[in-house]
Amino acid sequence: MSTVDTLPPAAPQDADACRGRRFLEVRDIHKRFAGVHALRGVSLSIERGQIYHLIGENGCGKSTLIKIISGAQPPDSGMLLVEDREYAALSPIQALKAGIETVYQDLSLLPNLCVAENIALTQQLVEGGGHLARRLDLRRLAATAARALATIGLPTEARFMRQRVDELPIAMRQLVSIARSIATEAKLVIMDEPTTSLTKREVANLIGVVDKLRAQDVAVLFVTHKLDECKAIGGRVVIFRDGQKVLEGDTRDYSKAELSYWMTGRRLDETRYRSEQPQGADLLVVRNFFRAGAFAEVSFSLRRGEIVGITGLLDSGRNELAQALAGVAPADSGTVDLAGRPVSLSCPADAIAAGIGYLPEDRLSEGLFLEKSIRENITVAVLNRLLGSFGTIDTDRAGVLADRFVADLQIATPNTALSVQSLSGGNQQRVLLGRWLAIDPQLLILHGPTVGVDVGSKDTIYRIIQRLTVQGIGVIIISDDLPELLQNCDRILVMHKGRLTDDFAADDLDESVLYEALAAEAETEAA
Repeated sequence: MSTVDTLPPAAPQDADACRGRRFLEVRDIHKRFAGVHALRGVSLSIERGQIYHLIGENGCGKSTLIKIISGAQPPDSGMLLVEDREYAALSPIQALKAGIETVYQDLSLLPNLCVAENIALTQQLVEGGGHLARRLDLRRLAATAARALATIGLPTEARFMRQRVDELPIAMRQLVSIARSIATEAKLVIMDEPTTSLTKREVANLIGVVDKLRAQDVAVLFVTHKLDECKAIGGRVVIFRDGQKVLEGDTRDYSKAELSYWMTGRRLDETRYRSEQPQGADLLVVRNFFRAGAFAEVSFSLRRGEIVGITGLLDSGRNELAQALAGVAPADSGTVDLAGRPVSLSCPADAIAAGIGYLPEDRLSEGLFLEKSIRENITVAVLNRLLGSFGTIDTDRAGVLADRFVADLQIATPNTALSVQSLSGGNQQRVLLGRWLAIDPQLLILHGPTVGVDVGSKDTIYRIIQRLTVQGIGVIIISDDLPELLQNCDRILVMHKGRLTDDFAADDLDESVLYEALAAEAETEAA
């Protein structure tokens, strides 16, 4: 990777590209937060029946813009036009009434409500001007939910629609959130990282849904970091950097490398990050791991300084295996040896004591304490090491430890006392990584280590992972991002229906071969 001192001349802005059936226009929008100029005179037009990809590094202003469009935040200045009607700012109800539906990255589902209620309540809420009637129209609610679920390819049986959403896996919750966005007569659907937890098969299904929306004259705005999907779906690309729009054009006119360049201002190398060859003895040996309904007869080993990837379909058991190795949801039977000694993993404290760090799939709901400071999030797993003479936390030592990992992991913050929710997604992920490095781990289990982070942050995280293996730390990466696995791993294991079915050496493995292994499992399942 090389940093580029100067950018090419400004990319052409197609002034006439969005005229005609314009649904939404934002004009000269500015927004500031505590001295940070998040949006700097942004203007954008959105047509009915068009697909847009809003991309850029974390912190570039993408999320701020969609919150302004959806009514979650007002702009400091500028104007919004919805079907040529002018607004200084939109309220959430005004946005919904106008036909603007949004799927936020944190999903914003109501965990104690069922699937049908989460999908269809919005319709009755909008009709009531922001208030729900004393009695819901349950028959219409169920019908609305069933139509949306069918469109997205989810079950429409009453049993599924009555299930609480907090009982669903994260990928299923993501699909429910997307179903909610299309349950009403939307004119613009905004999706913030809609495919972060989805397998390739589910992504293909979602692309089909997007094509249906486009055919129905609905505009779709993707906020995404996945350039492959951006190119596959097609449409227009809009790139933000430092709160400004720096490029807009047809996705077909730009290569992935060019899009990455406009996002980051630097050239990123797409070759394999993995260069070190693990030389140590076995660090982890798993034998006959079993958990009822999740996985069975799982046996594998991992050497010191080795990176092993584990992938599979949503119900393959890969997620449950990661949780069992971290003590989050223990196995029923089987043995685990770490550094030549048997370890019990009956709870997360056992894993931490053994030197196992676990970066979970969903950093927002399973990893971070969002209201707490960066310092507290980094040091929470080693508080017993930071006790002072009176049994209280030595805040000076905690601050020094947090500062060390902020520097080592290149976390962009002026002060570790700031709330962790003030950080971008990539920096939040590095805070979680810092938490587990603070325990002096022997093994790191990274579940989707770059989910929801931009290409620049991915590059940084990958280089950090590679650096850790030089210290002898073993790494397991659970992911369905095949390029991520191929670029970073020594070996890749494939799971299907709770069992390990393939073990590939990654250094000369072609992505098509790995995908065929997954597709074969999907075909077997379908049959």
